[in-house]
Amino acid sequence: MQHIPFKALRRTLFAGSLVFFAGLASAAGYPERPLVLVAPFSAGGAADVLARILAKKLEEQLGQPVVVENKPGAGTAIGAAAVANAKPDGYTLLISSNSTFTLNPALQSKLSYDPAKGFDAIGMVGSVALAVLVNPSVAANGVKELVAAAKASPDKYVYGSFGNGTSSNFAGAMFNASTGLSMTHIPYKGSAPLMTDLIGGQIPVSFDTVVAAGPQRKNGKVKVLAVTTAKRSALMPDVPTVAESGYPGYELNAWIALVAPRGLPADVKARLEKALATTMATADTQDRMKNAGFEPGYQAIPDWAGMVTADTARMRKIAEQSQIKAE
Repeated sequence: MQHIPFKALRRTLFAGSLVFFAGLASAAGYPERPLVLVAPFSAGGAADVLARILAKKLEEQLGQPVVVENKPGAGTAIGAAAVANAKPDGYTLLISSNSTFTLNPALQSKLSYDPAKGFDAIGMVGSVALAVLVNPSVAANGVKELVAAAKASPDKYVYGSFGNGTSSNFAGAMFNASTGLSMTHIPYKGSAPLMTDLIGGQIPVSFDTVVAAGPQRKNGKVKVLAVTTAKRSALMPDVPTVAESGYPGYELNAWIALVAPRGLPADVKARLEKALATTMATADTQDRMKNAGFEPGYQAIPDWAGMVTADTARMRKIAEQSQIKAE
């Protein structure tokens, strides 16, 4: 056994102690600088609206700015991969829907990120209803009228979504399967450009969130024929569901979660979980979410990988039944 001189041993132990206590101080001081909250959709869409609501409220709990950074594209994969590959130090977060975590993997065997193993869950935030929208020039005020018009003139009808593999894409493909239509899918890079083209008449039909649809409906720029959820949206209680409109069994909603790169230090993860739980418990946060069209529904997620794996299997079955394919 090699003999280590006492002075050398003392220096080694002292250096190790410095590293150890420096690590404790760093963790205890978290966060010490601004955080980045990535929204993998373009500015102005539903995910962006929610990201900015939560960023402002999380700032109050964490004592540091939370800067929203939009990274749209590839059905949310660009933003998701950026966060999954970021340093797991608690300074980079992702707010996104099941589009990112269960719909993309249901359609694609190879992704630039691992939905189940690439993230640490901070918590479930809530959900948002999707809606069937048409340009005002479309001579339909209900789902059955839209179906009849599309069957009579199939070449005129396409539908837009806010990205391949997103909940919007799934909603449209399921709509085709349920109604017997074969409207061609036109993917966009986010809700904002999708809405712009719907209002402008470049596309006749789209599937978008009630968050994005509400203001445009109020201004008469779009018509909302139905919502895709099992129950009517609190934001649009006068709008029937697709199931109510004559297609029972049709149901799809978008759940939303806050996550970070996998490998967060336990105390940093606990700090973020507490900040989110406190934020979501406030009446002001819930009111802001409801006013924006979201259904608040905070939940801790103790088994993120298990939840994502199970929901991906369910979405893959729907994709096969509805013939949804990655493009």
